[in-house]
Amino acid sequence: MGRTIPSFRIASVMEKEEWKSFRKALDKKDRKIFDDMFDISILYNSASAYSAKYIRIHPIFMSIIFHHYKKLTEISERIKQIKNGDSQQTL
Repeated sequence: MGRTIPSFRIASVMEKEEWKSFRKALDKKDRKIFDDMFDISILYNSASAYSAKYIRIHPIFMSIIFHHYKKLTEISERIKQIKNGDSQQTL
């Protein structure tokens, strides 16, 4: 007997497909940015699968938001280091 619910990895591919019309409406340069943004969620597929949310876009959005928040905190910490004179490390 097969699975009745697709894996989250497959479900995220299906979700991306559903956003195809939105993507098509973007400028060509923005399509690449959209693809890059959406692909961020792949980094967190395991966590998304464990979240077991009924609406599959929710963990995708949370993955993107979390990743951006993580990057912002890293940049913020780096700025603090630079302000404190510890400019030996790079971004």
